[in-house]
Amino acid sequence: MGMNMKSITLSFVLLLYVSIKTAQSSDGVFDVTTYGAKPNADITQILDKAWKDACASPIQSKLIIPKETYTLGVITLLGPCKSPIDIVVQGTIMAPVDITGDGWIQFRYVDKISLTGGGVFDGQGQKAWERNDCHKNPKCARIPMSLKFSFVKDSIVRDITSKDSKNFHVNILGCKNLTFDHVTINAPGTSINSDGIHMGRCDGVNIINSVIGTGDDCISLGDGSREVTITNVTCGPGHGISVGSLGQYLVEEPVAGLYVKNCTLIGTTNGLRIKTWPASPATGSVTDMHYEDIVLVDVQNPIILDQEYCPYNKCNRKIPSKIKISKVSFKNIRGSAGNAVAVKLLCSADYPCEDVTLSDIDITYTGREGPVVSECSNVKPVVTGIQKPIICPS
Repeated sequence: MGMNMKSITLSFVLLLYVSIKTAQSSDGVFDVTTYGAKPNADITQILDKAWKDACASPIQSKLIIPKETYTLGVITLLGPCKSPIDIVVQGTIMAPVDITGDGWIQFRYVDKISLTGGGVFDGQGQKAWERNDCHKNPKCARIPMSLKFSFVKDSIVRDITSKDSKNFHVNILGCKNLTFDHVTINAPGTSINSDGIHMGRCDGVNIINSVIGTGDDCISLGDGSREVTITNVTCGPGHGISVGSLGQYLVEEPVAGLYVKNCTLIGTTNGLRIKTWPASPATGSVTDMHYEDIVLVDVQNPIILDQEYCPYNKCNRKIPSKIKISKVSFKNIRGSAGNAVAVKLLCSADYPCEDVTLSDIDITYTGREGPVVSECSNVKPVVTGIQKPIICPS
């Protein structure tokens, strides 16, 4: 009889535990505070558990990080998951000052997620920028990017802020149908290698209604980037909106389909740039690049096709690039340049640029270097409408 009562009691406890767990997730809401998250404390293990529960949910779930400040170590939020997940970050998440590796927060192999909530991801990158010597030290410690999206599909990032990333703010690889809407990226112009959004091997990326200010490219496209739309983005400080660099490595996929429209660049070192290395180890291509309705405010190099890109003199400029650039258009580009060469089209001698068009280019320069001019090599652009400066006069 005692054993039966004991069994009944144990069964009741187990049933009660299952009921509590079912109640906790039956509505699909997973709040980190119910897992024990406290303000100003580390939530790495807590978020890992909440994510796994949300990922296993048979119904669409919501993972909530409320309006407090938390610290978070390196974490990978791994799929595939059973149902879509809405990740609502309302608070501020702080990275440890000293971490190494590829990424701080990584989303891998998940579909149909949304990352929203108005929250802030603070990379606390100041110390990392000071010690970043990777451009000259091949044995440098790996400095993590803040947010990495790898093989993520049909997803959206909206109303979040990335602040002071140690390395790239956002890196996306192998993603498809991924949208960034009303995203704010904020770091000083002195932050080293802190690209705002960098992508590679992606198909269907939309970056819209966003403000990006950082120490490197605001947005950069690596090899294999296809069908990318950038609309209503303000960039500055930073190095502009860039394709490349390309042609440094043996195996690189073509870049095809970029549409940049209604964007403003303020005080950037470059504006609209395509950059490839000379002495490329293999052939490659960049095609269907289109820029329209762009406002420039004191941009050093407003329009630049640079097929002699060679930072730190790590290459031989005498050997032409093997990357073919074609079908590039610039339409209604207006504003002010930070130097006299407002348009620079330096194409490869072995693979000249083809089907380059410029229409209604109106860029002024008021500095001491003389009148605004263009420089061109190995390209014969089609030019219509306003020409300030005169495009490729020779």
